[in-house]
Amino acid sequence: MFLFKGREAHSRSFAKAVSWRILGSIDTFLLSWLFTSDVKAAGAIAITEVLTKMVLYYFHERAWASIHWGVHKEIP
Repeated sequence: MFLFKGREAHSRSFAKAVSWRILGSIDTFLLSWLFTSDVKAAGAIAITEVLTKMVLYYFHERAWASIHWGVHKEIP
């Protein structure tokens, strides 16, 4: 399947997804808390967002790893 080919390891893509989601989830939590003034609601929104967006990011990253447009070849 074309999504799983690319120049970086699956573990690297996964680690990038996790680190990005931590940062993004903190942002989502703070914004949700700001708009709802409810810590429980903000937490529920942030937890749901973590699960869905981490999976979406992983597949997005793997798909882009398979596209060679805009990638410079290494010069020996």
